[in-house]
Amino acid sequence: MFHKNIKIVLFVISLAYAVFQFTESQIGNGIMFILIGLTFLFLYYKNELILLAFLKLRKQDFPGTERWLNRIKNPKSALTQKQQGYYNFLKGIMVSQSNMTAAEKYFKNAVALGLSMDHDMAMAKLNLAGIAFTKRRKQEAQRLLKEAQALDKRDMLSEQIRMMKQQMKKASIPNQHYGQARGGRRR
Repeated sequence: MFHKNIKIVLFVISLAYAVFQFTESQIGNGIMFILIGLTFLFLYYKNELILLAFLKLRKQDFPGTERWLNRIKNPKSALTQKQQGYYNFLKGIMVSQSNMTAAEKYFKNAVALGLSMDHDMAMAKLNLAGIAFTKRRKQEAQRLLKEAQALDKRDMLSEQIRMMKQQMKKASIPNQHYGQARGGRRR
């Protein structure tokens, strides 16, 4: 993995060499170097390790996803802001299975840094709502759930949001004890 600034330098160098090849009447070589330069530009905006981690996550290979994410040593210098958001989003998904407090930190960072797609932001807020609900912060969970529902324009998460709302309603119903007198004394 190259540093994000190195990718831009490689793009400029390959573009300059493509222009040189065009001036030397080497049109095929010039086109090839333009394509190579566009590859570096693409990888500047879409980090290759995050793309591979998403591919592993899609195949439900959590250890593989974790391996690709661990190859990113310093996310702040190697990734752009949106890529850092997705890095934190993926780390939050990985950590949420074992440590809710750390997962909450990663999801909050992902929301603060921003995610490109609305359904990804909705998923992050839905996970934050679930964490807040398990930590008995019901009002925060309801607020995050509303935000997630507003961001989910294609109804991709409607089933999960509905289930979360049902669980919140069940938790808010007070426990009723049958068979006891109202006075509180038991016979």
